[in-house]
Amino acid sequence: MTPAAAAGGDGRTAAGFLPALALAFNALVWGVSWWPFRELHALGLHPLWATVLVYAVAVLLIVATRRRALGTLLRTPSLWLLVFASGATNAAFNWAMVIGDVVRVVLLFYLMPLWTVLLSRLVLKEAFTPTAALRVALALAGAFIVLKPAGAGVALPLPQSLPDWLAVLGGFTFALNNVMLRHQAHRPEEARALGMFIGGVLVAGALASTLAANALVPWLPAPQPAWVLAIGALSLAFLASNLALQYGASRLPANVTSVVMLCEVVFATLSAIALGAGTLTPTVLIGGVLILAAALLSTFKRAG
Repeated sequence: MTPAAAAGGDGRTAAGFLPALALAFNALVWGVSWWPFRELHALGLHPLWATVLVYAVAVLLIVATRRRALGTLLRTPSLWLLVFASGATNAAFNWAMVIGDVVRVVLLFYLMPLWTVLLSRLVLKEAFTPTAALRVALALAGAFIVLKPAGAGVALPLPQSLPDWLAVLGGFTFALNNVMLRHQAHRPEEARALGMFIGGVLVAGALASTLAANALVPWLPAPQPAWVLAIGALSLAFLASNLALQYGASRLPANVTSVVMLCEVVFATLSAIALGAGTLTPTVLIGGVLILAAALLSTFKRAG
């Protein structure tokens, strides 16, 4: 037996553990990110503009240290969908977490495994198994319970507020983001990372500018030392977390990625309840259990 063969089991374990650990770190940053974004909002910086600035700093750092990444991104149209998916995810999620109930928002965002089943079939050609169908049913049932207004009878529940809509949209585009990372795993990591950050600048920037021009959100305010320093620190945290995401998601199946990322629900829920930014009612708890159960079912994928 060669040394490589003898170490094969441990190597495979490490190969799976490190991507999962990277995804858990990303989930931690995302799970508690609502707090700095709310603090920035209190200082007069709308979450869309905060997203633009946070990701602009990251873009400059990547371009400065990985100069070939920009050329690769511009020459690779297949990465442009990743640009849109990442940008839409960050714009929707960050905005929703600032203006909505954090627990409710994160649960609706984590309808992501429902979208992952569908997108994995469409993009990655993964089989639509009976287990996948059960996941879809559980996720839809959970969404029905979370979204159903009190006393609404049997009416079809739909998102009732802007945070609800943003959370659902963000979950869909995040699923698309993860699927595209898997689909484009053969591309250079720096090009994929740059695409994700540029997406945050372009999508959030375009949306913020459009809404500001129609007096629906404020324009970008003059720089203030308090939030400039916070933007720099948050940018570094997001840079590290998103590099971890593209590292982990490109090395694990899309469905496994969605399960590991469920750590975000725990981080967000505990931090929000502790700081008074979210509530966990019995209805939301029941719906959340169904949504999380749908995600956990992806661990029962058949081997081979």
